[in-house]
Amino acid sequence: MKISKNLSGYAAVFVCLAPHLGFAQSASPKTVRPASSGLQDTTDTSTVALPELDVIGSTPLLGSGIDKNKVPADSTVLDSKDIALRGAPNMLRALNQQVAGVNLVDSSGNPQQPALLYHGFTASPLQGTEQGLAVYLNGVRFNQAFGDTVNWDLIPNLAIDTLNLEGSNPAFGLNAIGGALSVKMKNGFTYQGGEIDLYGGSFGRMGANLQYGKRIGNVSTYLAGSVLHQDGWRDQQSTDIQNFYGDVGIRNDRAEVHFNLTMANSVLNGPGTSPVQLLQADPAAQFTAPNQISNRYILATVNGNVDVGRNTSLQSNAYYSYFQQRVMNGNSANDFPCNDGSGLMCNSDTGLPSTTRGGSPIAAYLGNNPYSYSELDAQTTNTNSYGTSAQVTNTDDLFGHQNHFVAGGSYDGATTMFGGSSYIGGITPVSRDFIGPGVLLDEPGQNVPVRVGLTNNFFGLFVTDTFDVTDRLSLTVAGRFNSAQIDINQIGGGDVTGNHVYNRFNPSAGLTYKIMPWLTFYGSYAEANRAPTQAELSCVNPAQSCSLANFFTGDPDLKQVVAHTWESGLRGSTHLTADAKLGYKLGLFHTNVDDDIAFVNSVTLDRGFFQNVGQTRRQGVDFHVDYTTKRLMAYLNYSYVDATYQSTFIEDGGSNPVTDANGNITVNPGNRMPGVPQNTVKVGVTYNVTSKWIVGAVGIGQSGTYLFGDPANTNAKLPAFFVVNLNTSYQITPHVQLFGVIMNVTNQKYYTYGTFSPTSSVYLSQAPNATNPRAYSPAAPIGGYGGLKITF
Repeated sequence: MKISKNLSGYAAVFVCLAPHLGFAQSASPKTVRPASSGLQDTTDTSTVALPELDVIGSTPLLGSGIDKNKVPADSTVLDSKDIALRGAPNMLRALNQQVAGVNLVDSSGNPQQPALLYHGFTASPLQGTEQGLAVYLNGVRFNQAFGDTVNWDLIPNLAIDTLNLEGSNPAFGLNAIGGALSVKMKNGFTYQGGEIDLYGGSFGRMGANLQYGKRIGNVSTYLAGSVLHQDGWRDQQSTDIQNFYGDVGIRNDRAEVHFNLTMANSVLNGPGTSPVQLLQADPAAQFTAPNQISNRYILATVNGNVDVGRNTSLQSNAYYSYFQQRVMNGNSANDFPCNDGSGLMCNSDTGLPSTTRGGSPIAAYLGNNPYSYSELDAQTTNTNSYGTSAQVTNTDDLFGHQNHFVAGGSYDGATTMFGGSSYIGGITPVSRDFIGPGVLLDEPGQNVPVRVGLTNNFFGLFVTDTFDVTDRLSLTVAGRFNSAQIDINQIGGGDVTGNHVYNRFNPSAGLTYKIMPWLTFYGSYAEANRAPTQAELSCVNPAQSCSLANFFTGDPDLKQVVAHTWESGLRGSTHLTADAKLGYKLGLFHTNVDDDIAFVNSVTLDRGFFQNVGQTRRQGVDFHVDYTTKRLMAYLNYSYVDATYQSTFIEDGGSNPVTDANGNITVNPGNRMPGVPQNTVKVGVTYNVTSKWIVGAVGIGQSGTYLFGDPANTNAKLPAFFVVNLNTSYQITPHVQLFGVIMNVTNQKYYTYGTFSPTSSVYLSQAPNATNPRAYSPAAPIGGYGGLKITF
């Protein structure tokens, strides 16, 4: 069983590392300190913590940094030590454990594919998700051209130098309605030396990391590679990821240029949600299978920074990327044996005989039992992306006052070929796997198979200026013009709408005021927008609803989504003693989103369509406090997020058991958005027991959330939870370290994602009498892993 595998891995960690129960992150003794709102350790226990990172990017391009105390919005900076603080380097884990306002939602069932939520806005790898965060990698837009998705498995965590997460900022372009995440990678100027990590543990986890950086005069090189395999704690939940990152840099006293290459290959199996009664009978069970996503990615970038005057510099980049994704998704069948005794298959929507290519009818070749059939939906996406950005930065005084001015422009283009098809086939009785070879479905009105060519052209012009009115008061104004041109062309003819153009200028303004040396006030207003994605634009007609493989039908336009955000807060830090430092911040945010887009149910089960649903609102409070000494670091985060609909709309109830007499649900102003916890608390501690042994713990708790598919809030929420992880390290020599991690140490049974599934559509051999449509994606039970880190 999965649990026994889990416990054996858990025991192995402690046999290897007992009695040490914490974790440190380099191969030398270290202390720890908080980064801007997270944790960080140093490499010398004889010194006080290093100064905080105080420069962040004012735009996506590298090299335009500004003092973060002058930024009139909340921002969080984490560096490579934060990302590796409690295990093998993992950006998402660090954000989830250390940053207020962040939580992860695991809808796919694969731990490498979560959706990241920040203040209720989402960056997700799954198509059809409303993407409300802009993500940049080394100044290059990382939201994929098709669907604006963010595939976290493509980012080489080991090679991350710093990341910056901040609220809505128009300078970051499309999708920054809820915020922006900017990731800067290492190079040979910022990292020298080498490191090898080897680790393994529960759920068949095995991994290895290697990085090496070197500088010779004005030339630098950096290489990083990683591999990860994990069997998972559920059926068909395996993960295989390979990442590579390389950088070559050249610089002199006036200019610096870098050439870098990112490559990734992954195969991710995610069992998704399962009905609750099935999970009660078998916690590892999947509903239907397969559910596999395979990604291949290459990104080549050149970026440079040149001083063109005493206080003027020019930053620019250019890039090309190729992204291929293959999706295989097993589902309950939509075609069943006809009731007329013809021995043929019939479509459940139309009642007409099922057909394959050429209009040939499909025989009921597995007999007349409807539970003998399942459907395999497959899609392939191939995208070539390219673009360039350039900006000028000037720091000349203005009227005798310090001033930081940036102006520039960007272009992001892409061509995508999308193909989707569906097959009818058999199904295994216990694991509910699709059995091939399947028969290709080609039915009138179903729009599969489909092959579509898509083109994106995104243009942006931006400006931002920060002016110091006094040595305490700084004013910032900024603005960006976005133009999104999206073309959709169905190969071989079809109803798909062709050309869509969205233009908008987004302004922002704000101020910071240093009330005391240890306390700063900030406040701002910002606007941002996102254009509807191709998937959203091509699935708008309620009469032609969509599933995974047939996003593309003929449809009208959608309106672009526009966010209006107010932020204000207090932040600062102070030394209580020479050895003790206290950091703190309190932030308020209020975002109204006009013409938000949601995927709503259609009358056809398991299908839906996108529509503008009026206004939504995300508002709330973030609180953070941390305490640091040479041996101890502790922190507490609390977030309150009130994410609600502000307009009324009606949709079909789908599998939701609570509907009106017509099978509909009505969403009213004030109903809470599914999947967004109102209350989240995070607490962490790291302690240097000795100069060689470090222990740590982190706890995350969140209140219950409404299930996806229940925007009217008529059903019970997912249960609240609080989960605790432990970590440790022991420095054997200055260059060799043992480390270990225990996850979910109290073995809590909890869920971060829930929805509804039609239990009658598939025979559940483990729970044959199941009637409850609630379906959950269970989080991992207790588990652990340990490893060896070698530096040179």
